[in-house]
Amino acid sequence: MTTTVRRLTGLKPSGELHLGNLLGAIQPMVRDQYTSDSVLFLADLHALTVAHRSRSLRETTLRQATVLLAAGLDPDRTLFYVQSQVPDHAELHYLLHRTTVYAEAPVLQAAGILLHDATEVPAGADQREHVALTREIATRFNQRYGATFVVPDVVTPPVGARVNDLANPTVKMGKTTSSASGAIGLLDPPSLVVHKINRAVTDSETTIGYDPALRPGVSNLLEILAACVGGSPATVATGLRGYGELRRATAEAVLGLLRPVQAAYGTLARDPGYVRRLLAEGAEQARARTADTVFRAKRAIGVLT
Repeated sequence: MTTTVRRLTGLKPSGELHLGNLLGAIQPMVRDQYTSDSVLFLADLHALTVAHRSRSLRETTLRQATVLLAAGLDPDRTLFYVQSQVPDHAELHYLLHRTTVYAEAPVLQAAGILLHDATEVPAGADQREHVALTREIATRFNQRYGATFVVPDVVTPPVGARVNDLANPTVKMGKTTSSASGAIGLLDPPSLVVHKINRAVTDSETTIGYDPALRPGVSNLLEILAACVGGSPATVATGLRGYGELRRATAEAVLGLLRPVQAAYGTLARDPGYVRRLLAEGAEQARARTADTVFRAKRAIGVLT
């Protein structure tokens, strides 16, 4: 089992990656890949739990992989692959499901984390419960069968970990749950980004202030602005005179963040074979690592190895 910091992130290829994903998960992962042992997989097996079209799932998986590479993911620094291309995910899921009392979906998620001996899992506030359940599964397994799995910790980025829906700022921006106007897609054209920010819900106050409880719309824009340019939401609010200025500053900051991502995506998307080869190489590397975890689990529960 690993003794170094190993961070793991899994992203389900459903819907389109949006600004909240970039600020809350992708950017922290890109920064951390140079200081920790990083793993990122596209959790396409999780996407099978809802109605889907086969072609659409394949296209979304490849598109998300391309966006992640465009956003700075370095496959020489991060183990990057598609979940279904590493059969150990399914095998460990089965073993855990047969030896625990937990529902199937949480066990599949736990298997993805535990396969890699991850020590840390970056997660927003709404995902902490899932990591806590993984910790519980690992702890109970270890207590019953002996030390087998690393019990991971959850880490949360201080700013930008939760970007809310522009149209409904009391809920998180989501790939499949937000309305067309509520989420800023990473591939949205600049004019659409500006339009969505200009239409974002605010309030009837005359000053700019950060108060998530009482002023969720304005606070959401300040969170986005702060995450894009650095600093705290309260700090970036200083000097802004009126909602027009806040919207312009936020739009400029978001576009500044998205331009290089979209430019790199345009280049990568012209060679999908290159992206597929990177994913295949990542899956091969992952299989070499995860086989040991499955072996430990099988030996622990007593099946012949």
